[in-house]
Amino acid sequence: MSSFLLEIVTPEHVVYSKEVDSLTVRGLEGELGILRGHIPLVTPLQVAPVVAKTGKETTTIAVHGGFIEVQSDKVIVLAESAELPEEIDLERAIAARERAERRLAARSNQDRVDHRRAELALQRAVTRINVSSENRNKQ
Repeated sequence: MSSFLLEIVTPEHVVYSKEVDSLTVRGLEGELGILRGHIPLVTPLQVAPVVAKTGKETTTIAVHGGFIEVQSDKVIVLAESAELPEEIDLERAIAARERAERRLAARSNQDRVDHRRAELALQRAVTRINVSSENRNKQ
């Protein structure tokens, strides 16, 4: 299997830049698997883990929205924010999930904007927890 360059970039820094064999992301229309030579495309991403595979090694990165640009030999993820598993504070992510769940439960006094922000906060927290937990289970 031939590889391609994967770069995950946020406004602050390059989070990940390595050759990978395959990539799985979640776009707005569903899950997308990418190999070298994939048809070029640009699509928005959901708040969800990005899974990069190289040989037998799998790296899962928490990506919080943004866009993916697929070229024949390179993929660029322009993310609002992204975190490698070792960068995630699991206790903080669990606390954020609990706060978001409380805000959603008290929905009756929220406007739509606050409700949407709470939903996004919950999605980000769950993504962080899943990526961090998956990494801990591998070790």
